[in-house]
Amino acid sequence: MRALAWLSLLLIPVCTAGPAAPLPTGAVPKLAIIIDDIGPRYRESLAATDLPGKLTLALLPQQPNAARLAERAARNGKEIMLHLPLEASNGKALGPGGITLHMGENEFRQRVRDNLASIPHVRGVNNHMGSLLTRHPGAMTWLMDELRQAGNVYFIDSRTDHRTVALRMAAEAGLPRAERDLFLDNVQDSTAIRAELERAVMLAKAQGQAVAIAHPYPETLLVFQQELADFRSRHGVELVLVSELLAASTAAMTTTAEFEEVPDGERTRSPR
Repeated sequence: MRALAWLSLLLIPVCTAGPAAPLPTGAVPKLAIIIDDIGPRYRESLAATDLPGKLTLALLPQQPNAARLAERAARNGKEIMLHLPLEASNGKALGPGGITLHMGENEFRQRVRDNLASIPHVRGVNNHMGSLLTRHPGAMTWLMDELRQAGNVYFIDSRTDHRTVALRMAAEAGLPRAERDLFLDNVQDSTAIRAELERAVMLAKAQGQAVAIAHPYPETLLVFQQELADFRSRHGVELVLVSELLAASTAAMTTTAEFEEVPDGERTRSPR
């Protein structure tokens, strides 16, 4: 148990709010961009798989084109996540593969397994909606246990409610994990999206790394097509896959631990 607790501490990424340690000399700030809601809008989802740069695509489960999109994205160097539909406070329909608070443990766990199996190349999971379910420690414990058994699949908390306990349950399960720092396209306007992307860059520089979430809206796709190529040379920040960001966090924490003793919102709008 003490070994697991130590590993859990090492895997905490440095991308949460609050003061961050200065970057090591020569280190480049890192930004991971996740594109949620891949699957239902096929044309836009297909375009997302062809975007430049290292991106992580979060696919909704049990969708007719999910496997095809995941295979194409993987061939194009993208990372694949399961965008897991979890019950929201507003009662909005979850779509295929949805998980609700009233489910018993066996049904809950089987639904998670079925959703993971519906998409090839899955490296991690983040929550789709979930402002109700992510507040419940029991449900989140079941989820993280399934992800651990699936092969230490990482978890990203989309933070659709400030009362979420999902990240804490992922830590207790010893999973690689992080949380969303900002959404890039709550306002579907090219100028606003560019401003949020610049904000993500500044946040990555201030913290050392950041996690941003976007969606396959036409406006977002246009901005990404124009902005993501040669991202490091243009912005001074390295665009990375989520798994690379988590690995860099672990390496940084391990290096620090060699010299130091280690102690222990609801989104305002939904994607259309």
